[in-house]
Amino acid sequence: MSDQERAKPLPGVAAIGLYMFLLCMLWLLAVSMHKMPKSALIFAVAFAVAGQGLLRLKRWGWAMTLAAIFISMVHSMWSVAEYHTLWLLGVAAFDMILFLYLIRPEVRARLR
Repeated sequence: MSDQERAKPLPGVAAIGLYMFLLCMLWLLAVSMHKMPKSALIFAVAFAVAGQGLLRLKRWGWAMTLAAIFISMVHSMWSVAEYHTLWLLGVAAFDMILFLYLIRPEVRARLR
């Protein structure tokens, strides 16, 4: 694999990086509408940093993205259990698919 191919993220990785920014915006919106406590801003910032690190193909960005997707999945499952919002089961399943994609050897081989 050439250096130029290695410098580009896989299309799935790029999409997951953008998804992390979407999660950041959704959590910021929830905090601004007083649906989440202000302490949730820490997670919103972590989602943005993780997405940025993943798009730059940094190993720390990959690790933070794995943690952020896991947090999002756990939060979705908790919301389903606590508030019976069944549509969040789809979000949790989507997060699980992204998690499984990120741990593939082909994805990890591209990281610096």
